[in-house]
Amino acid sequence: MLTIDAQVHAYERDHPGRPWAAVLHGPPEVTGADLVAAMDAVGVDGAVLVSAFTMYRYDASYAMDVYAAHPGRFALVKPVDPTDPGVAETIADWAKTKGAVAVRIMMRGDVATDPADPGLNRVLAAAGRHNLPVNLLAYGRLPQVAEMAARNPDTRLVIDHLGIPQPFEPPAPAEPFADLPAVLALAKSPNVVLKITGACTLSHQPFPYKDIWDPLARIFDAWGLDRCLWGTDWTRAVGLLTYKQGVDAFRVTDRLSDSERETLMGGTLRRVYGWTPTKG
Repeated sequence: MLTIDAQVHAYERDHPGRPWAAVLHGPPEVTGADLVAAMDAVGVDGAVLVSAFTMYRYDASYAMDVYAAHPGRFALVKPVDPTDPGVAETIADWAKTKGAVAVRIMMRGDVATDPADPGLNRVLAAAGRHNLPVNLLAYGRLPQVAEMAARNPDTRLVIDHLGIPQPFEPPAPAEPFADLPAVLALAKSPNVVLKITGACTLSHQPFPYKDIWDPLARIFDAWGLDRCLWGTDWTRAVGLLTYKQGVDAFRVTDRLSDSERETLMGGTLRRVYGWTPTKG
């Protein structure tokens, strides 16, 4: 089966030519070559490369460089600014970019909490016109997402990281799945899909993280595996587990059949993003 990671990040060291806006938890540098080596070591065929917002904000140029250097291994997602009056034009340009499969909104800080906000709906409408899903970092805002989805039924929304806050370093929160009821409720929105990214970081147990599977089973029952996309969120998870552990936890579990594993670890992603990796 093809194994495809739904979210990874790459970045170069901070330098004047492409300065960081802030520091992301993780190594001082994770290049495209580093990602490819990690993927090859564990048999991951491709990954969705989400431009690192912490470092680069709305500039996806490094992710584009990685794509150019490793054709066929990565698809690209660019964060966009819903407060920018020209965001529709930005999305139109992004839709023409080689490797582009989606845009992303970081729903935090000064991003409006009103589901009727013109800027948010401008992004969703423009993305829908160009057949680009919209990834949403939206923990704590899932009811807002449900209303946004209803207002934009022809746009596919992709919820990052289970819609649940996740740690950058140990320990996991005392109640890591406290927001599970809101995640299950959002499953009623037919144009929303859910990334099962970074799930292992919510475990209180060592590899293979058996305590995550009961809550995940409830998610799979509510959403269906054809609306769920596995991924690691590497390298945000580097303080809690290795890349191999993030992959193998879903390969060794007996809670998934082979066909379910194939859907979760690549099949749904290929359909949602319309992209299949090739090693070239």
